[in-house]
Amino acid sequence: MAYTSKLLCFVLVAFLVASASEARKRNQTHIQFYMHDTPGGPNASAVRVAGQPINATGSNNTDASMFGFGSIYVMDNSLTATPDINSTLIGRAQGLYAVASQENELNLHMTLTYNFVSGVYNGSSVSVVGRNPVMNEVREMPVVGGTGVFRLARGFALAKTHSMNQWDAIIEYNVTIIPYY
Repeated sequence: MAYTSKLLCFVLVAFLVASASEARKRNQTHIQFYMHDTPGGPNASAVRVAGQPINATGSNNTDASMFGFGSIYVMDNSLTATPDINSTLIGRAQGLYAVASQENELNLHMTLTYNFVSGVYNGSSVSVVGRNPVMNEVREMPVVGGTGVFRLARGFALAKTHSMNQWDAIIEYNVTIIPYY
């Protein structure tokens, strides 16, 4: 009899855990958008605020020194529904990125918030902090929180470069957000 009671209790607990896991999967939110990063020119959306002087490398290659180790940028980038800058504005990516690699690769440390300004997520935000190895085809960064409907959220953001024109880039983001319970 004791064995049957323990088995029944185990089955009940296993069922409840499985149900909770399945409920969490159903409540995940998936959002796709495009970030327009323009670190140069008259309409820059990302501005270099710290780093070595442009000619500190001893070369005339301003591209290398523009994104040299220690360079820090503040950004306020448009988030749109499609790669076209004139498509629906769904939000802004605001925060910092810093060149965090000294080797022959370009790795950024990203600290940013996606602030949604239209649609069902208007007024809500998602925060992302992590390493972005920008030369990789797909990069994964953690969602570490949020506000509004995404309060205390967690999840991940997958970034993929859609196009580049010199240093200006359009980045496709696919974000999976798991709500806090």
